Amino acid sequence: MQRYESYKPSGVEWLGEIPSHWDVKRNIGVFDERKESNQANMELLSVTINRGIIKQDEITAKKDSSNEDKSKYKVVRKDDLAYNKMRMWQGAIGASDYDGIVSPAYIVLRPRDTFYSRYFHYLYRTEAFIAEANRHSYGLCLDMNSLRYEDFKTIYSPVPPQTDVERIVNFLDQKTAEIDAATAKKQWLIELLQEQKSILINQAVTRGLNPNVVMRESEVEWIGEVPAHWERYKLKRCINLLPGFAFKSNQYSMEESDIPLLRGVNINPGKVNWEETVYWPATKIDSYSAYLLKEGDLVIGMDRPWVTDGIRVARIRNKDLPCLLLQRVARIRAKKKITQGFLEIVLTSRGFLNYFEPMLTGISVPHISPDQIGNFEVNLPPIIEQENICAFVKTITETSNKIIASEEKARDKLLDLRIALISEVVTGNIKV
Repeated sequence: MQRYESYKPSGVEWLGEIPSHWDVKRNIGVFDERKESNQANMELLSVTINRGIIKQDEITAKKDSSNEDKSKYKVVRKDDLAYNKMRMWQGAIGASDYDGIVSPAYIVLRPRDTFYSRYFHYLYRTEAFIAEANRHSYGLCLDMNSLRYEDFKTIYSPVPPQTDVERIVNFLDQKTAEIDAATAKKQWLIELLQEQKSILINQAVTRGLNPNVVMRESEVEWIGEVPAHWERYKLKRCINLLPGFAFKSNQYSMEESDIPLLRGVNINPGKVNWEETVYWPATKIDSYSAYLLKEGDLVIGMDRPWVTDGIRVARIRNKDLPCLLLQRVARIRAKKKITQGFLEIVLTSRGFLNYFEPMLTGISVPHISPDQIGNFEVNLPPIIEQENICAFVKTITETSNKIIASEEKARDKLLDLRIALISEVVTGNIKV
């Protein structure tokens, strides 16, 4: 990419040098605040972090049925910009392609020259401008920072000639569309690979590895047929399940030399994280030794047991020890008829999710009980076959994860390219 012929200091720290023929103006000379309201029947719009201003029905298909008085909602006209003053630090700003209304908490800006609307849409969503906007914001902490119009209008923005703006907007519209299309294809491929991995694992755990084996009806609709020689059990006959103990929170310790308490928040699908850790005094451990976990134990978060990434089941590793089991988490060990490895596959399978999902109880926090886990019916192959299935699943998982990681890296590079390209073009670092 080429640079412009010559540059000059902008006099604005966040901008640095700009092309010599560009201007820099305070926003008070570029925008007027639109305060129009009392148009409750206009279409509802939303200011999003990822896409800018969109119609609210693109977020939810539900018809707005709230009784909130919308006469105070602010009017947004086509080519206006609007931003969420409490989320400006995340980039919640954009130019509007529509006439509509937004929450009174938003700030609506009318460019004095609407030819620049799309340019400012790109400029104000760059990391450099967001950092500058945040510098002018006020709040007790980052999450509460608010950018008032009185402060927005004091910020300086670059104002290129219209001929440059036209080239910039056309270039970025084209290139971001190309990058977005490529990113969407990568994301589609990642989801396809994840689905393929899930299907292969589910087939292995419900039908085995021998395609020529004699089958019988499982009597479970979502499973269909299973190998005839597999035996059917309720899971409670094959496992030892221990619910966590209700350690008193007023006795928690914050000393890292004490024993970590494994809480639901520490369990992610397939791994334990200790980012948020509380401890139990090591001097009080003797009475609770039954709740000490061992390497290889499986743990499940019984509150919100299923998240987007899968079922919140993880294996305890040596690096996680020592740790104690807190309430609303259960420890599960294979007892007979099943190996610990095959048990892990069962507990993370789509079949187990299909079983417990309709049973989730709790309005605000869906959860499952130890009895519901124990009553799950599973068809088990002989131990040697379980071991073979575990080896197959390990291979499939490692191979798939390697390919998925590669595609995720490629997707992330596209996203980084998009961010960098916009930033360099709108600030004049490269010429288009």
